Amino acid sequence: MNIKYKLLVTVFIIAFFIIITKASDAQSLGDPVVHITFGSGTAAHAAALPADSGSTSYTYTSANFPNDGSYTIESTTNTPGTWWTTTDHTGNPGGYMMVVNASLSKTDYFYKREVANLCGGTTYQFSAWVGNLLKSRDISPPDITFSIETTSGTVLQSFDTGTIPLHTDAFKWVQYAFNFTLPAASSNVIIKMTNNSSGGAPANDLALDDITFSPYGPSLAASFSSSAAVTSLIECAAQSKPYTLTVAPVSGYTSPAYQWQVNTGTGWEDVAGQISLSYTVNPSAAGTYEYRLASAEASVINSTSCRVVSNVLTLIINTASTSNATANTPLCTGNTLNLSASTGDSYSWVGPNAFTSNQQNPSISNITAAAAGDYTATVTSGNCSSSSTVTVNVYDQALANAGKDVTICEGDNTTLTASGGTGYNWSPTTGLSDPNIANPVASPADTTTYIVTVSNSNACTSTDTVIVNVLKKPTASAKTNLEITQGQSIALNGKADGSAIKYYWTPNTYLSSDTVLNPVATPPEDITYTLHVTSTAGCGNDATADVFIRVYKAISIPNTFTPNSDGVNDTWNIGALNSYPESTIQIFDRYGSLVYNTTGYSKAWDGTYNNKKVAAGTYYYVIDLKNGKKFAGWVLVVR
Repeated sequence: MNIKYKLLVTVFIIAFFIIITKASDAQSLGDPVVHITFGSGTAAHAAALPADSGSTSYTYTSANFPNDGSYTIESTTNTPGTWWTTTDHTGNPGGYMMVVNASLSKTDYFYKREVANLCGGTTYQFSAWVGNLLKSRDISPPDITFSIETTSGTVLQSFDTGTIPLHTDAFKWVQYAFNFTLPAASSNVIIKMTNNSSGGAPANDLALDDITFSPYGPSLAASFSSSAAVTSLIECAAQSKPYTLTVAPVSGYTSPAYQWQVNTGTGWEDVAGQISLSYTVNPSAAGTYEYRLASAEASVINSTSCRVVSNVLTLIINTASTSNATANTPLCTGNTLNLSASTGDSYSWVGPNAFTSNQQNPSISNITAAAAGDYTATVTSGNCSSSSTVTVNVYDQALANAGKDVTICEGDNTTLTASGGTGYNWSPTTGLSDPNIANPVASPADTTTYIVTVSNSNACTSTDTVIVNVLKKPTASAKTNLEITQGQSIALNGKADGSAIKYYWTPNTYLSSDTVLNPVATPPEDITYTLHVTSTAGCGNDATADVFIRVYKAISIPNTFTPNSDGVNDTWNIGALNSYPESTIQIFDRYGSLVYNTTGYSKAWDGTYNNKKVAAGTYYYVIDLKNGKKFAGWVLVVR
């Protein structure tokens, strides 16, 4: 390069005042002219850096750990023993970064790209996020030069990061940036990141992400006019009003120009005609609205690659809340008032008697007439509130009176008498002539509790009860036929039913008592007893039940007789056996042969069999009286 050219370049650079600074300076950036994020995806590695995104002097590889002089595009580093495991600096799931194992040469470059259509005289910022990947023993730490060059390769300005330190506790991303002002006659430059440190193992291994080249200029601090610190507002559609967006005048431009922008959802668009430091908006539809102000020298304000932008002002218009207050009105005193409001985030009720509630659906039990009036519900959703009112009417209850309890006899009826209202309804309806009148005729078969519901002209109701006691007519029952043997006793076991009754037995002879239901009878002979049941309330006629007791004679069985025709003890005479005409008598000899068999004992055994005298000896008998009793034993025949 000749001396004249070098001098021109030097004057050129000094004349346009190059600024080198950190990204934290209180200035504003514009939308990036270049923003290399390396993309994102589901694969572990992305393809090599596309030509339209820039270039690098390093060789692409899809290996997790590139060799010296190689790079890869990946979402996660995966060499735990040597490198830190990290993801891209934004933490974006699947986001890629550029991972470089630097070569031994100090002249290679990590990234280079031409940037066109810039505005001369405009300041820009060149930045990138960088991290030292090595966990320990970094012989030659990364050291990068950021440079701005002409398209012919002349360096206009550069910035050296210096040594990027090794971190022993965790991987750290660090953003490096510098600003410069483009010469007035320039529009295209080369941005470049060059390696200043030798590679090798282990040395100069790094990650790069978010390489950005953006307009940089005076600070634009946008706010709502209500307060300089307010950058977001939340309002309601129903309460929408004009909002003024403002930015303080900027210093740093010779002839500053302004342009308000709105985020359409697909990008930022200029708002036609809004070119001052304030802008009044009045959106009415619910939604989220974002605004910002762009600024540049007036001559280049229409170029998006030459202007800076303010912070974003966010206006959230929530859907207006609705409050629909309802109640189960009208009510009668003593009932429960149930209030209800439409759904929201919070609720506030006010009403008569200093009533308040923060429930959506509050209730008031045992309501009184003093609770009548207007109840207002305020429903809040987000920061939006609305109110509505419901009028509650409370009426007095009817005064039901069902009359006094009454007693009737079974089969009779009585007239019920209710009062206290204009409408009547009785339950149960069993035995009623008409359940919907005040004075129905009641003919219940059993004692019944009737409930009357009395209503008044306001449809308020109350209830009362009346008991109709039904006295049952007397009834009598008993086991009709009993049997005993003379000298035995037996219980009669009668049963008496009915209301208000008394009972007795006739005749009262041979009874343990004639005024109990189960007296013990010991009659000497057949007899019929009658149970009498009488209503002491005069309900129905007397009821009776007869019990016949058959009294069997006791038999006497001798064990010896002498059938020798001497007129004394010539027959086996069993006393009273002839009173059992259905009885059977069987006599067997000692060999088990039947020698006598008869039904009834009208004639005593004379010791013969087939008209021949049986031999003297012992014989065995079985006597069945056919009343459940049997006798067995022996009898001795003596000749």
